[in-house]
Amino acid sequence: MTSVSTIPDDMRQTMGELFLDRADDDSTALLFEDDRWSYRELVVEAARRSAVLQELRPEGKPWHVGVLLENTPEYIFLLAGASLSGATIVGINPTRRGDELAKDIRGTDVDIILVDDAFADLLEGIDHGARQVIRVDGDEWKSLLEKHADAPIEATPEALDPAFKLVLLFTSGSTGAPKAVICSTGRWARVTQVTIFNFTPEDVAYNAMPLFHGNALMSAWSPAIHARAALAMRRKFSASGFLPDIQKFNVTFFNYVGRSLAYVLAQPEGPEEADNRLRFGFGTEASAKDRAEFLRRFGCQVFESYGSSEGACYIINNADTPEGALGVPQVGHHPEIVNAAGEVCPPAEFDANGVLLNSEEAIGEIVSRDAAGMFEGYYKNPEAAAEKLRDGDFWTGDLGYRDKEGYFWYAGRTADWLRVDSENFSAAPVERILARYPGVTVAAVYGVPDPRTGDLVMATLQLAPGADDVDPRDFAAFLSEQPDLGTKWAPTLLRITRNLPVTATNKVDKPTLRRQRWNTTDTVYRRTDGVYELLDEPALEKLLTEYDEHGRRNLVTS
Repeated sequence: MTSVSTIPDDMRQTMGELFLDRADDDSTALLFEDDRWSYRELVVEAARRSAVLQELRPEGKPWHVGVLLENTPEYIFLLAGASLSGATIVGINPTRRGDELAKDIRGTDVDIILVDDAFADLLEGIDHGARQVIRVDGDEWKSLLEKHADAPIEATPEALDPAFKLVLLFTSGSTGAPKAVICSTGRWARVTQVTIFNFTPEDVAYNAMPLFHGNALMSAWSPAIHARAALAMRRKFSASGFLPDIQKFNVTFFNYVGRSLAYVLAQPEGPEEADNRLRFGFGTEASAKDRAEFLRRFGCQVFESYGSSEGACYIINNADTPEGALGVPQVGHHPEIVNAAGEVCPPAEFDANGVLLNSEEAIGEIVSRDAAGMFEGYYKNPEAAAEKLRDGDFWTGDLGYRDKEGYFWYAGRTADWLRVDSENFSAAPVERILARYPGVTVAAVYGVPDPRTGDLVMATLQLAPGADDVDPRDFAAFLSEQPDLGTKWAPTLLRITRNLPVTATNKVDKPTLRRQRWNTTDTVYRRTDGVYELLDEPALEKLLTEYDEHGRRNLVTS
């Protein structure tokens, strides 16, 4: 992998132009189950969808087409077809339910919903407001496609306007209600061509991440389109299906988000894992431990990056990036670490054991300077967009710090600040330490109200299948042996689970964890004087009494 961005001399301004460029290309574009499409065939399918979408275009309303599908070729054809027609694809998140799903659809002015058998029942009985729902596995859609079997290979004038909204991409919802990020055809085209990947036409990119999220489109499909390489795709992520897929499709690259890598590594290890063509993987939020383990088992380097769905900030790995760091800014991006007053934070300082000595001063929000022009806004949500922008800068909502060599490090979301005994620190460094404990696949650290003031540190550890349950005495001993564990960082409350709540993109759902606190069937321990004891009913009643004594019971009963 190379991390040097390259800008082609013949830059195309829209995705429609890029697809038209491939209209005569017979190299493999798409692999799905037992089927294959060349780029020439993909563009033919895109032209048919373009013609159908133009026929279905509403009058006097936004031309928004909601797509509620698994990762299937139809989804790919619709995205490419929209790039030729000028329609806007709204990627609907199928993990949303009921009124929340209906709000997503109504709030993005979806006119027609295209749905498949996997998700059709989600629309039953909800007030989504769409004019029409069409099953892409039904006769009506088949008839429309047959009607336009000989559609011309061309793009409409509005599709060739770089400013037209090609897709609305919902944020992951890991910190609140998802927002619909506007992505123009011009922005997507630029991301596709200003690549950090050294792809060739012989590469095969593998994607099992949901196509309604920007990671799948821009970290997997975009570099494949640019290099005229193949995209191999799975309906939805499967840890057990990962190895068979990369072998079947001769995959050389894969992308991931959140806990996906941990799930793959939780599968039984076997010598057949070494039988692969993988060159590298690329994603976000995998631990250093998991990346090292993947290299050992699959012989494949995994690289982390940092980016926002809004497209306003990118930080990439290079060959010299320290283990665990995000890396350096991508060309054209100028992030800084900034405190609440808008001042640039000083560089991080560490002791001999790697303990961050000046966390309160060094940790701040990652702010992308002069990036307002890169952010195209949230659809019909100017208030949320305004919260992100200050004097032309984009405030990401993520915490980080920068070392003296200029490398950026992730420190969690702004909601991941904890305040314990008047000391402020962030969750991410604690999570990296807890993830070292044997059998832990994911560690989530977050604050819950302290009975007196500030926060209690709470941690939820997800154990790998087959791993032994945590021995609280052994865990306490483990903590005492970690030289880089801050004096206030040890979890007061410890929850052990086999199934962490996650968002649609496999990111840990911390809002749910904060709401649940100890209200769970999972085992929870409380740490007192360095000893972890079971938080059973008597112990919980004792804890709640402490909240009563200090007038803070209301903070944990909502």
